[in-house]
Amino acid sequence: MTTASKITLARVAFIPAYMACMYLCNNQQNIWTWIALGLFILASITDYIDGQIARRCNQVTDFGKFLDPLADKLLTISAMVMFCRWGQFPAWALMTVLTREFAVTGLRLVAVGKGKVIAAGWSGKVKTACTMVGLCAMMAFPLDLWVCWTVVSVIVVTTVYSGIEYFAQNWACLWDD
Repeated sequence: MTTASKITLARVAFIPAYMACMYLCNNQQNIWTWIALGLFILASITDYIDGQIARRCNQVTDFGKFLDPLADKLLTISAMVMFCRWGQFPAWALMTVLTREFAVTGLRLVAVGKGKVIAAGWSGKVKTACTMVGLCAMMAFPLDLWVCWTVVSVIVVTTVYSGIEYFAQNWACLWDD
């Protein structure tokens, strides 16, 4: 296993600790909120680090191309679920994100079955970065409705756009035999 993949797995390992802190803060601004935010930021930074290591050290692998976006999804969706539970992230927005994630994952699985690996595209990277930064803002300002609605709007727009782009660029994978 490459160093880049190990760092990606570390991002996944942050999730249970992050979720525990989010439960303990219970949507209140307290020490657990800041610990959760710190864990989320650290986990998010690993997304950048593993990508840099993979490219600079020639560690780009099919496993990494699959694992990296999966780790991002697990991290960001865990935060969205907590905010949805607290009424700060609407269920329809969460379902939009989940639908896109399942659809793109399904597209990737079909492509793999045909011998093609679909790596994260530019719009997917922008979506992930906007989502991670936005969720950090929601953790830092949990009761600011303007922040919450701005973040939800940016997440939904970038999610829908990137989902459309993935399918537009890889549509042939669904029909080629």
